[in-house]
Amino acid sequence: MIKTLNQLQPWGALVLRVALGVSMLVHGYEKVVPHGALHGFESYIRALGMPAWLGIVSAYTEFIGGILLLLGLLTRLASLFIAINMLVALIAVGIHQGFGIYNYIFALFAIAVMLFFYGPGALAVNRNS
Repeated sequence: MIKTLNQLQPWGALVLRVALGVSMLVHGYEKVVPHGALHGFESYIRALGMPAWLGIVSAYTEFIGGILLLLGLLTRLASLFIAINMLVALIAVGIHQGFGIYNYIFALFAIAVMLFFYGPGALAVNRNS
């Protein structure tokens, strides 16, 4: 039983990679694509006491990182940037929003860390990314 489960680990990583990729892509899309959304997100970041350019970095990290994760391309690098992004979100936003959002951000952070250490899993464009 254990041997079979160990052989299926790449498929488990695929599920986590797709889940994180979809989540990041959707959140990033909302911040990058609609007209004026990026400016609004920059203003929100500025209101948190951080420089506006971090809003741009965060939005594109989520959007491009989500795409890379879905493709299984540069998974470890994308996961590293997403983990950092989620850690900042956890500290700057999550603590003030209550446990519902706090545990969601923490779960995304944990998935990103796992993918950083494990790699992309099955069905990745770049298997060793």
